[in-house]
Amino acid sequence: MRIIYPGTFDPITNGHLDLVERSARIFEEVIIAVAKNPKKRTLFDCEERKFLVLKSTSHIANVSIEIFDELLIDYAKRKGINQILRGLRAISDFEYEFQMALMNRANAPEIEFFYMMPSQTYTFLSSTLVKELAFYKGNIDAFVTNEVKMALTRKMNKLSGNEVIT
Repeated sequence: MRIIYPGTFDPITNGHLDLVERSARIFEEVIIAVAKNPKKRTLFDCEERKFLVLKSTSHIANVSIEIFDELLIDYAKRKGINQILRGLRAISDFEYEFQMALMNRANAPEIEFFYMMPSQTYTFLSSTLVKELAFYKGNIDAFVTNEVKMALTRKMNKLSGNEVIT
């Protein structure tokens, strides 16, 4: 069985990786679907996000990464996959995911949503918090891979005008 794990992954965090690693033990293939979503203002463009996800998950054999730019249920139908993975960290996530699941079920009842909670270590973690911490030069070592840390540092230096020419 295959499952799709969609998100913007701007950037991918260790919380995301926790769900990918655990779901990869359950499903034959995990497709990480990086959402283009022009409504969201992302720090990294789609190709950068895909690259960071690829680098961060290279140790997991049954993971693939794709970019998608359509309704999630349409993407899943096109791929012939009826399982979608979503993460739940807090009550606020549950409310949003509950609404989305019901809307998606109304349009595609054959698609099932699987929800996983991250390990306790990452229940508070979000890409937004990591970006804010990185912007203010906080320590993000425990929250992202080294590749993501380096990319965030470069991006934040560029934004703050402290870009280092090498």
